[in-house]
Amino acid sequence: MDTVDFRSKTQGTEQFRWERGQTVVILAAYREAAGTSQREFAQQMGVPRSTLQHWLERKASLDLEPEVADFFESPVGLAFLRRLTMALHLVFEENGSCGLRHISHFLELTGLNCVMASSYGSQQKLSSAMETEIIAFGEQERLRLGAQMPRKDVALCEDETFHPRPCLVAIEPVSGYIPVETYCDGRDAATWNQVVQEGLEGLSVNVIQCVSDEARGLLAHARDGLGAHHSPDLFHVQQELSHATVCPLASQRRRAEEALESAHLDRERAQADRDACQSQCPQSEVGESLERQVADTQQCEAAAEARLVTCQQREQRAKEARRGLGHDYHPFDTVTGQPCDAEEIARRLNARFDEIESVAGEADLSERCQKKIAKARRVLVAMLATIAFFWRSVQAQLQALSLSPELEEAFVGSLLSGHYFLLASAKASTAERRQELRALGERLLNHARDGPLSELPDEQQSRLEQIAEQCAALFQRSSSSVEGRNGRLALWHHSLHRLSEKRLRVLTVLHNFFIRRSDGTTAAERFFETAPGDLFTWLLDRLPDPARPAT
Repeated sequence: MDTVDFRSKTQGTEQFRWERGQTVVILAAYREAAGTSQREFAQQMGVPRSTLQHWLERKASLDLEPEVADFFESPVGLAFLRRLTMALHLVFEENGSCGLRHISHFLELTGLNCVMASSYGSQQKLSSAMETEIIAFGEQERLRLGAQMPRKDVALCEDETFHPRPCLVAIEPVSGYIPVETYCDGRDAATWNQVVQEGLEGLSVNVIQCVSDEARGLLAHARDGLGAHHSPDLFHVQQELSHATVCPLASQRRRAEEALESAHLDRERAQADRDACQSQCPQSEVGESLERQVADTQQCEAAAEARLVTCQQREQRAKEARRGLGHDYHPFDTVTGQPCDAEEIARRLNARFDEIESVAGEADLSERCQKKIAKARRVLVAMLATIAFFWRSVQAQLQALSLSPELEEAFVGSLLSGHYFLLASAKASTAERRQELRALGERLLNHARDGPLSELPDEQQSRLEQIAEQCAALFQRSSSSVEGRNGRLALWHHSLHRLSEKRLRVLTVLHNFFIRRSDGTTAAERFFETAPGDLFTWLLDRLPDPARPAT
């Protein structure tokens, strides 16, 4: 056996400690060197005999079966422990809400605490080192992929949340990539300009659209900071209308229900009095008076029932009008799939607002409710501007393609609309609606692929499909992606009591480079159009072996 001097690689000071990776190699070699004395083996390996004896005694003292102890005191066993520990922290502690004490408890229950340190301090040290490496991975991959990515136009969904410090978040809605997620002291336009500029530095992207609520800072940021079109969030419009109509109309309905119940009881009491009088004193003149009372209560009950029906109808009309905004606010007709310009959409949306205002007037809603409805209607101008922006962008693509009128009609009316409804179907609120939109999208795509476009070369057909997908994604009417992200951050903040800046950066990297959709892609892969490196492999290569338990 050749002599291996492990100490020469690491012993630079008097306070020398054998690395765990070295000890398992030596112990594995000792098991294979059957018949060799401890003294001879220790001399060959350059290890003090007392040190070798200590290792063997420590291994024998493990509360494990001999075969299991041999496994964990081998290079393969150490590699397993290393992989298990990294996976536990990455999946459950860094990407989940599991605390370090739960990981320690897991190690104790599995008996692994006898071969690796399970104390809170040791786990906290590993967690801190892992967070540092995760951030380093994100920075390196962002720079590497950003230098290789093709130039692209993107939209950003922007919003802020509070923990309680303002946290500014911006998401690219198509890929789900988060370029901006940071704590700031302010949320004005200047702050947004700065953080977005820093988040996009080194990336070959041009922001042409911002989707957000109507906060003045965000509007100024989109207009002056980015020179991009601002698309209003349909959800906030519908929410404003809900605040103005849902509770007031429901209150009127409940009062009408109570009035009907009271009238019903009055009518039953009047009928009971009349029946009692007729049975006891048939000839009494009081019976005529009681009969008139019954007739009056019947009229009151009928009127109350009519008021209730009217209140219920108003509620339903307002509900349908609110939801109708979502059905109508598309650049294509959701029944035929045909293109709709801003003028046609204006007619449809105005009809929805007219209906809501009519209900509010009939119900005599308060001035406060009327102002909320008026505030929501003012956003209609921006909504129609978004429709116009979409069609301008599509027209620019068509001019670059130089298609014939027949092919252009097939591209817009079937291929583009088909891809649009496939995207829209994934965002619909109900399963029934998702199925309807998906069926419409598939029908339009089948029509496109059987029409004039099918006569083009395969390469050109693929190119048109790609452009149609990109154009379909241009119409962004909701910032739900960033709203959902804010909800996730709120849950993490609630479970951890606070989110440090370092922890927030870790969560951003994990969202971009680690979490995968059902198709197996990460947000970074969809955004940069290139697969990033493997985060788990990065951590395995850079973090130390798990420490032994204290003795």
